[in-house]
Amino acid sequence: MTIPAGWASGLLGVLIFSGSLPATRVGVADFSPMFLTSARAVIAALLGAIFLFAWREKRPARSDLVPLTVVAIGVVVGFPLLTALALQHITSAHSIVFIGLLPLATAIFGVLRGGERPKPAFWLFSVLGAATVAGFALYNSESGAVAGELLMVGAILLCGLGYAEGATLSRKLGGWQVISWALLLSLPPMAVIALLTTPVSWSGVGWPAWISLAYVSVFSMLVGFIFWYRGLALGGIAVVGQLQLLQPFFGLMLAALLLHEPVAWTMIASTAVVVLCVAGAKRFG
Repeated sequence: MTIPAGWASGLLGVLIFSGSLPATRVGVADFSPMFLTSARAVIAALLGAIFLFAWREKRPARSDLVPLTVVAIGVVVGFPLLTALALQHITSAHSIVFIGLLPLATAIFGVLRGGERPKPAFWLFSVLGAATVAGFALYNSESGAVAGELLMVGAILLCGLGYAEGATLSRKLGGWQVISWALLLSLPPMAVIALLTTPVSWSGVGWPAWISLAYVSVFSMLVGFIFWYRGLALGGIAVVGQLQLLQPFFGLMLAALLLHEPVAWTMIASTAVVVLCVAGAKRFG
């Protein structure tokens, strides 16, 4: 059976995004959240600018500036900054499971901003998938700091809005063009913040932090969005957005490998339920 292009592209984006929180967790050990957020945006913006000018992309219309600003606030600034701040209070495994609420947020904003109207059964599978992930988080998480959890909820809301807005705009401008223009739009303030928050001494920054910065800058901030926005535009914001239910489990596996965090048996059981929910959401989307 052939996998639809939208789903294949979206799944690749999810796989790339799955490494974002573990990488951010490593990065904030040596970098401040403000520097990590701004530096990754600056690096990605410079790469995006190269692509835009190399392909001689036409500038967005004036009417596109507000949607691009929303994308920038949601996925360039809001989500990276709030997650970086949250990871100072909670573990990466604890933060990753909150990503399971992202498909529901994306679907809601897809309805509000993208004009999509999924079938009622879609919402049933979406809520069931989100509840499975939330239950997994509640069962496995330790008593994490409330501040970190609230920051993650805020990050999810902003990210869902940025995903839906970017996907809608991608149908007009193209996926990689949307994230590149949004990055370029945020470049001036992000560059200033990066300069103001530069570490006093680089000697205390280890190579794992540098690798993490490179990953979140190139892959999490740019390459992942190229595939993700294309998938949302082709397959539908609400439907393809359900693939994000798999992201917490991909992320937990990476956290176990990279950060040596234990993987509970409940992860396997929850993954099976979530896969069924994704299949059901695709069927009734």
